[in-house]
Amino acid sequence: MEKKIVLITGASSGIGEGCARKFAMNGYRLILNGRNVEKLNVVKKELEEKYQADVILLPFDVRDRQAAQTALHSLPAEWEEIDVLINNAGLVIGVDKEHEGNLDEWDIVIDTNVKALLAMTRFVVPGMVQRGRGQVINLGSIAGDYAYPGGSVYCACKAAVKALSDGLRIDLVDTPIRVTNVKPGLVETNFSVVRFRGDQHTADKVYKGIQPLTGDDVAEVVYFAAAVPEHIQIAEVLVMPTHQATGTITYKQP
Repeated sequence: MEKKIVLITGASSGIGEGCARKFAMNGYRLILNGRNVEKLNVVKKELEEKYQADVILLPFDVRDRQAAQTALHSLPAEWEEIDVLINNAGLVIGVDKEHEGNLDEWDIVIDTNVKALLAMTRFVVPGMVQRGRGQVINLGSIAGDYAYPGGSVYCACKAAVKALSDGLRIDLVDTPIRVTNVKPGLVETNFSVVRFRGDQHTADKVYKGIQPLTGDDVAEVVYFAAAVPEHIQIAEVLVMPTHQATGTITYKQP
């Protein structure tokens, strides 16, 4: 049986890296996207050595629509039939109030979390429809359900991911293509470091007193959604640490 192919955006760290690891250990062929070529090569080497995985790197910024299209067109013929698209790339910058934020930073956040997801979906899903098989897994967030102070634009982006996932599922209802929205709560990755503009100390305080999820934890959920029998569609999963109840309510050890 021919191995399935998964394309993961933002695969150089965090949830994307965790997904790459989980799918590699389960025999998938991997197309890994990210901006940091050095980190992508480290991930590629690990997956090849530990799991004898077949890995292709597609290093580009998902905000660059032309670069994305060019990269996808560069795939060898035997790598073109993508079975699973994981739209994982995402970020947030700053904790500014909506009336005080930086418009240029908001462009980066919206372009990465929403417009890039749309572009990758537009480029990859038509092939799935033509072949009559495939799955799109979008990484949303608990932030899409619960707005919180200093996060309105990011929350709006993740609410958009939910709406886009639901809309795509509706548009594909007459096809075998499955659409999943995975919405993590607190996950300890490089995410908070970027949010606090490189301030590692402040980022660490977000997770103090609670055991957060890891990228590998979320990857377990993502893989489960992909691995269930094809007549089952895991439409949406909200996954949080045990001591998190909502986007803003957690219990932290003093």
